[in-house]
Amino acid sequence: MPTIGVAVSIPEPWATELQDYRAGVGDAMAATIPTHITLVPPTEVEGDLDEVERHLASSAGHVEPFEVHLRGTGTFRPVSPVVFVTLVEGISQCEQLADAVRRGPLDVDLAYPYHPHVTVAHHLPDDRLDRAFRELADFECQFTVDDFHLYVHDERRGWRTCRDFALGEGE
Repeated sequence: MPTIGVAVSIPEPWATELQDYRAGVGDAMAATIPTHITLVPPTEVEGDLDEVERHLASSAGHVEPFEVHLRGTGTFRPVSPVVFVTLVEGISQCEQLADAVRRGPLDVDLAYPYHPHVTVAHHLPDDRLDRAFRELADFECQFTVDDFHLYVHDERRGWRTCRDFALGEGE
């Protein structure tokens, strides 16, 4: 069974900047996880991906492109050892998109309520999480989201894009 994820990718140059930061703070997963905003968390899918891809294409067609503004940091501590860059614009659109894609073959239960964010440090000692929280407090960027991606997990290479889905172009 393939393990998939669905996410909005962060464009360059910010994707590399945040991924390099994540690696530099000691997060071993940085090299295998593209910089993103999760829509569907890692999920095992039975059978082929055709049904999932048809569902995602249909979902993408019903959502128009939107703006995202990332600024500052947040954390899920003490519940989860995560530091992230926060969304200050695009939150409701990410929520609507996530709700649309988490239906049908991707109707998955979430461990926590959905909260769009960009992880920059995960499962690290508190001093490194504190460092990431401080050092990225002034981070800021803005971009247009006009697509999202289906990722498949490869045990050796990590998460790889399988297919892109353009927003506002329904099938």
